[in-house]
Amino acid sequence: MRYIVYTFVVSLLLIACSSHKKQSVPQVVILQTNQDLPFVLEFEAGKYFNNPTFAVWIEDMNETLVSTIFVTKSIATGKYGHAYSKDNIWLPDSGISIRPATLPYWLHKQTNGNIHSVSPQNPLVPDAVSGATPKGSFTIETAVSKQLPNKFRVLLEINQAWDWNEYYTNAKYPGNFEYKTSCQPSVIYAVTIDLQSPIKTYYLQPIGHGHYAGEDGLLYTDLRGHTTALQIAKSISVQLKK
Repeated sequence: MRYIVYTFVVSLLLIACSSHKKQSVPQVVILQTNQDLPFVLEFEAGKYFNNPTFAVWIEDMNETLVSTIFVTKSIATGKYGHAYSKDNIWLPDSGISIRPATLPYWLHKQTNGNIHSVSPQNPLVPDAVSGATPKGSFTIETAVSKQLPNKFRVLLEINQAWDWNEYYTNAKYPGNFEYKTSCQPSVIYAVTIDLQSPIKTYYLQPIGHGHYAGEDGLLYTDLRGHTTALQIAKSISVQLKK
């Protein structure tokens, strides 16, 4: 059975951080109904946070996507800040199809495997659940339907372009352009929430990574080759406020 969740973005607070001071940017206020359950996700940026792309979603215990909470605008629209040219240089992007290696685990779920259908003319999600990449630590405040199953998972997939290390090198998959747009594959975080035994704060933990070139939507649980990619996030937590 596929559960349906109606997600309304109440406020999206993207807070640019340094070690000693914070700077707020405008809130996005849409709609909340009395039938919704307030949902707060707090993301503390790690040492290697540098304009990553990410998606946050809810799925049931059968790993079926229930609702996308938020996704950065580039992946939602298929329009990126830079595009690769035939002259081997990166130029401002005028609108291209999806980059499969960016968030393959979420992309394959959201599109039922048809990831190349995404374009600026055919975006993935409504504007209400997408936005610009935060410049540092951030909080997402929204609401989800109270008609969730008693037990479900909250997930976050995150990736940073051109994130090389000693294992994921420029020569690891020679000739694979999609791999080179990502390097260290996306990292997937998750936590299980049981509404019958609630706790105050849930902390997401890394459970694996996506395909290095986005060729499938499988979860790869071996993270031994990841280094800096595991330090994009320092802490990710969720609170459900009844």
